[in-house]
Amino acid sequence: MTRIPAAPLILGLAGLIPFVWGALTYLSPALQDWGVSALGPRFVGPYIQVFYGAIILSFMSGVLWGFATKVEGAQAATGYVLSVIPALWAFFMTGGGPVGAATNLIFGFLGLLLLDAAFSRWGVTPAWWMSLRILLTTIVVACLAVGVLL
Repeated sequence: MTRIPAAPLILGLAGLIPFVWGALTYLSPALQDWGVSALGPRFVGPYIQVFYGAIILSFMSGVLWGFATKVEGAQAATGYVLSVIPALWAFFMTGGGPVGAATNLIFGFLGLLLLDAAFSRWGVTPAWWMSLRILLTTIVVACLAVGVLL
């Protein structure tokens, strides 16, 4: 794997804050109480994780769409079709309560990692892309698992 440049690494890690915060507020009732009083109930536990997770899957659809523009013909068409899957997954699979939504987000992020690998194999991602995506996906899945397993 290739070294991740500082800017994408720092921004990617910063993008984990809502997932980590959500997990911490699951694990600490005092932190959850503080979060509810200071930020509002939407910004703790499953609520922040599910809402933000849907946003990030949709954002990643846009990233994949951008990668699809680097190929042509049937491969481009396949890339465009694959690129909309994370956003559609987030839209259709995040209802039904916090545990079900978080479970579906876990599967969504793992599926996204497979799509990342496909685009990487096509040679349309930066050389460091999979190093970043594996790191970020591992942390996201671990954070979401806190709410699913507790």
